[in-house]
Amino acid sequence: MSWGVLYYSVPATLPSLVEQTGWSTTQIMTGFTAGLLVNALAAVPVGRLVDRHGPRWVMTAGSLLGTGALVAVASAADPRRFAVAWMLAGLAQACVLYPPAFAALTRWYGPDRVRPLTALVLVGGLASTIFAPITAGLTTGLGWRQTYLVLAALLLVVTAPIHLVALDLPWRRPPAVARSGDTGHVRRVTSTGAFRMLALGFAVAGLGLYAATTNLVPLLVGRGIDPTTAATVLGLCGAGQLLGRVGFPTLTRRSTPHVRDVVILAIGALSVAMLALSPGALLPATVAAVLAGAARGAFTLVQATAVADRWGTRDFGTINALATAPAAIAIALAPAAGAALAEWTRGYTAAWLLLGGLVALGALLVTRTGPGGATET
Repeated sequence: MSWGVLYYSVPATLPSLVEQTGWSTTQIMTGFTAGLLVNALAAVPVGRLVDRHGPRWVMTAGSLLGTGALVAVASAADPRRFAVAWMLAGLAQACVLYPPAFAALTRWYGPDRVRPLTALVLVGGLASTIFAPITAGLTTGLGWRQTYLVLAALLLVVTAPIHLVALDLPWRRPPAVARSGDTGHVRRVTSTGAFRMLALGFAVAGLGLYAATTNLVPLLVGRGIDPTTAATVLGLCGAGQLLGRVGFPTLTRRSTPHVRDVVILAIGALSVAMLALSPGALLPATVAAVLAGAARGAFTLVQATAVADRWGTRDFGTINALATAPAAIAIALAPAAGAALAEWTRGYTAAWLLLGGLVALGALLVTRTGPGGATET
C-alpha cells in the first residue's frame, strides 16, 4: 500500500494532472523526482534511526508524514508547491518503503532472512498492478485532488495502525551500538575498498538497468512497434521482475553471495545489450524485456542481502543505507538520463549499448567484493 500510494500514484494521475492544471509533464515529473532524491538522501539517517529504535516508530511516523504530504499534494496551487509536497513525501518514502523493512526483517530473521525478504518484495511488486488502475479509476471519478485525499486517508487509517500494532517484536541494540557516539563498526566497514566497490557497482548498474527499462516504450516505438504493443511488452518486463524475485531463493541455495550478485548483474547487462541490438521484431524484444525485468527484480533482493552476506547484520540499517543510497539517487535520475542519452546519441542502439556497458561495469565492480575483499562480522 505504501508503494502504491507514495510512488505509483504519480504515473496513474499524470494525464489528469496535466489536463486539469495546465502544468507540463516535465514540471510534474521534476517535482516527483525531487521527492525521490529526498528519499535517497534521507536513507542514511533513517537507517540509523531504525538501528537504534527499531522499525515500529519510524515506519508509523512515516505513514503519518506521508498522510500530511499527500494532503499537501492535493492542495498544491502551482508546480513549486507540488514539488515541495513531493519532497515531504520523499521523506515519508524513506521511512516506509523497502530499506527500513529490509533492516527489520534482516535483524529479526537473521540467517533465515531470504524467505521473508523475498515474500516482502513479491507483495511489493504487485503495488503497481493493484494501485495503478485503482488510482486511475478514482481520478476519473473524483478528480486528482480528491484522489490524493483518499490515498492520504488510506495511509492514515490502514498503514499507520499496521506499523504501530504489528511491528512489535523485540528490538535490542548490540552493546557497542547502545554506547553513545560509537560509530567505529560502521566506519570500519564503510572505509573498506570492498564496500566502496559495492556501493559504486550498485549505483552504475542501477542507473543502466533502470534507464533502459523505464524508457522501454520509446525504444520499441522507435523500432516500429506500435505504442499499445510496446506498453504490453513493458508490462511483461514488470512480470519478469516477479520471476526474478521468485527465483532468487533458489540462487541463494546454489551459489555464494558474491557469485550470485555478479551473475544477476551480468544477466542484466546482457539483456540491455539484447535490447540495443534487437531489430523491430517483437519476439526478441519481448524476450530481452522479460530478461531485463527478471534481472531488475532480483537486483532489489541483491540490494537487500549483499551487505548482510558480506559484513553481518550489526548496524545493518545504517550500513545498508550507505551502500544503497548512491544507487537510489542513480535510479531516481535514470528515466531522464536514459531519454537524454538516446537524444545525445541520436538513436537507441548506441544509447542502450552504453547503458548495458554501465550494468556490466557494475558487475565488474562487484567482483571486487568477493572472498578476500569483504569479511563478515
